[in-house]
Amino acid sequence: MNNAKERKKAGQVVWITGLSGAGKSTLASALVKRLRAHDDTILLLDGDEIREFLSVNEIGGPDYSREKRIELGLRYARLCNILATQGFTVVIGTISLFGEVHRWNRAHLPRYFEVYLKVPLEELRRRDPKDIYRRFEAGQLKGVAGLDIPIDEPKSAEWVMEYVASRSVEEAADELFSRLMERNKFEN
Repeated sequence: MNNAKERKKAGQVVWITGLSGAGKSTLASALVKRLRAHDDTILLLDGDEIREFLSVNEIGGPDYSREKRIELGLRYARLCNILATQGFTVVIGTISLFGEVHRWNRAHLPRYFEVYLKVPLEELRRRDPKDIYRRFEAGQLKGVAGLDIPIDEPKSAEWVMEYVASRSVEEAADELFSRLMERNKFEN
């Protein structure tokens, strides 16, 4: 079995970040599908699912302050580090748009590849899959990254995907897959 041999190689982390509704989970899933066609050591993590698993919303009630969001982003990063150092390719979709998280990731995550989905607020409001923007505007919700919680756009993302209305998820995933494979070719 080749898995033990493959896991001896360094893993990597593909960190897909953007505001709520930017398409992080959708792009992450499409990328993982492409990666799994070439390798079986791929793990997909979703920020919403991890937060639920960690019961973050149940401990002392929801706290979506900038400080708590940074703390949560760093938890995600440490989890990614544990998995990647065991040889896995970890693809994670998470908001975590904070300089402290980006700097920690660059210093600690093996073969880190940061993707920033830069989508205009007007488009995010139009999509609004979780009804976050509408509830915020109605005064029913607080603690929204990019609205009442300041964010830090990544300063040196390996790929910034600017919003283009005509670009399909498949096209974006193909481009990201190509860029990731090109980077990996030079690192191996």
